[in-house]
Amino acid sequence: MKLGLYNQLVRMGASRRDVLKGAASMAAVAAASSAGLGALTGEASAQDNVRAEILKIPGVGKGSPTDADWQKVGELCLGATKANVKEGEFAGVELTFMGLNNQNLHNFLFRGFLKPWEAYTGAKINWIDLAQADYNARLQQSIATGTVDFDILQMGAPFEGDTAGRGLLDEMPDWVATQIEADDLVNYLKAPVGTWDGKTYRITIDGDCHTFAYRKDYFGDGSISGMADVPKHWEDFPALATALAGKNDPITGTPAFGFLDPLKYQWGGFGFYFLGDRASAYAKHPEDAAWLFDPDTMKPRVNNPAWVQAIQDVFDLVKANAYPPDQLNADPNATAFSQFLGGTGAALCWWGDVGSNARTSDTSVVGDVVGFSINPGAKRVYNAKTSAWEEKENFAPNMAYIGWGVYVTSRVSADEKKRKAAWSAAAHLGGKDLSLWTAAYPSGFQPYRNSHFQYAEWEAAGYDRAFVEDYLGSNLDSYNHPNAAIEPRIPGIFQYYSIAEDELVKGVNGQYPSAQATADAIAAAWEKITDQIGRESQIKLYKASLGM
Repeated sequence: MKLGLYNQLVRMGASRRDVLKGAASMAAVAAASSAGLGALTGEASAQDNVRAEILKIPGVGKGSPTDADWQKVGELCLGATKANVKEGEFAGVELTFMGLNNQNLHNFLFRGFLKPWEAYTGAKINWIDLAQADYNARLQQSIATGTVDFDILQMGAPFEGDTAGRGLLDEMPDWVATQIEADDLVNYLKAPVGTWDGKTYRITIDGDCHTFAYRKDYFGDGSISGMADVPKHWEDFPALATALAGKNDPITGTPAFGFLDPLKYQWGGFGFYFLGDRASAYAKHPEDAAWLFDPDTMKPRVNNPAWVQAIQDVFDLVKANAYPPDQLNADPNATAFSQFLGGTGAALCWWGDVGSNARTSDTSVVGDVVGFSINPGAKRVYNAKTSAWEEKENFAPNMAYIGWGVYVTSRVSADEKKRKAAWSAAAHLGGKDLSLWTAAYPSGFQPYRNSHFQYAEWEAAGYDRAFVEDYLGSNLDSYNHPNAAIEPRIPGIFQYYSIAEDELVKGVNGQYPSAQATADAIAAAWEKITDQIGRESQIKLYKASLGM
């Protein structure tokens, strides 16, 4: 369903639930009207059959997918490659691919997806696997030393300032954009967020925003919390923790807890997003695109009253013993996969993995009782321009990381055969049909194309309508939110995030006397990074990244 049509219907008074219920049928009508009889051709039918077939591999409720499943999906989605590449065309070509091995996803899936591609094209791929916490350091080392030793790179959009800004990436050929049907991306992932300096380098394979996942059985009549509804504002979560004290989880029988913050934080910079979930509600004013830095000076806002309030929220819960035991050693993976999906905790903010894993992972026990929405809001918002709080409700979904992409590095630019091979491999991973499978099953990625929001396809795979409506709706509502908090793609962004994590851990462990002192330490460290990189250039790039 086109996002413009979605927005128009909502403005006319239709609810998200009504719009999504009619999305599949409206999409069919739209396709038929725009393509005429072509929508009924064998080609369209074949594509529909591929999408339906891959969603049955292995099928919702039939266990976690395996390497054999990933290879089947990769084989079934080779049609677009075969239209652009002759069999054996890349014989003798070797490519090196650097990416993540986080939660045994990412690179592990890519291997399976690309094995049929390797067999058909004749190319060989060598792999560099990195843990999430090691990713930033390894990439920055390659950049700083000029030793880029990979041809294809799985990378998040925020790193484009460090890579595209230094001429390290190869610009996407037009045929690739056509093969992957780039126009199908949700609007926020198109230009300018989808480009760098007017050029496209990224094959988007992920949407990446944080959404709110919660246990529906913790709320309502007779529930263990005694609360009618899940809290909508960050100010209400201390009451949830108090209500659950001494109670046991209805599924596991273990002690019940409220919201799950990853108090270990240090996760290669990625842990900072979880404080950002809280802070964006307090700090992202609807009339100001900036919320991390002042756009005219690059002065950090991370120690203003809004960010201090977010840090104080966490400190208060720590002091109240509102978290599971040893939460100080819980990183984001632990909160999502070990705790929440395993039956510990009432709620958390995370990427889309929680949604796809809830119903398709062997380790999840909450699939029947999990619900989703945009991130909680706040009952007041700080206006950085006036240096004053405004007593009004504010929601600002955190577009955390903007999305993983597959990139081709400039070290293949002078070798046309190798360049075409690299882009072909990347295009296979970013293909429209394959992306539907990664959105629906555990992959490390979440919905990011307009075509992902046709929940009839998900129902056919085994998802029930209410779950799909909640899960997909939380993503769609976040992407389209008028006050979405979009992060900057500036050089060194993960240097800022990583040092912030270090200071947050000190604060949580009591090494700073207050939330304000913790925030001040982060701000001082950020100022040093800005001066090292170059303040004037950072101001320019920061404004550009926010469309200012």
